[in-house]
Amino acid sequence: MVEVYVSTDVEADGPIPGPHSMLSFASVAWLADKTQVGEFEVNLETLPGAVGHPDTLEWWRRQPAAWAACRRDPKPPAEAMQAYHDWLVALPGRPVFVGYPAAYDFLFVYWYLVRFVGRSPFSHSALDIKTFAMALLGIDYRDCSKRRMPRRWFDDLSHTHVALDDAREQGAWFCNMLAEARRPRGA
Repeated sequence: MVEVYVSTDVEADGPIPGPHSMLSFASVAWLADKTQVGEFEVNLETLPGAVGHPDTLEWWRRQPAAWAACRRDPKPPAEAMQAYHDWLVALPGRPVFVGYPAAYDFLFVYWYLVRFVGRSPFSHSALDIKTFAMALLGIDYRDCSKRRMPRRWFDDLSHTHVALDDAREQGAWFCNMLAEARRPRGA
């Protein structure tokens, strides 16, 4: 079965799920050849008893458009995550979670899937774009930032802190990296 790369971006009100809530997330599904095969986007109600982290809420105060976007028409987490699960299993291949940074985004998505659906179609793993870039560039992880990455990897897409925009941007970026990695040497 073919792999489907599910570029996912999370917006949350704190550093970890449970005490804090995932406010919105979006995924854009891609085949390795950069064919887009689907999009999923949802805003979520906050978790009962959870509160925003002061540092994260301060960051949100400086992002009023993104805040407004992630608070529009929120859905109950159980409903949102079941719809997401159903979307994932309907994709035309095995879903592979892709994130930047995957450790943060996957933490929330995995926790919410297990908490509200009981399982994750991603299993226990995620593909981190920064780690992939580090390997392609042959540099240390801490030295691997977007500024150090070749411009040819990036399409002209905006990073707005609106989950769907950011998932689309990083998915195209990942596909460009994947194509380069799979190109025969010297080509």
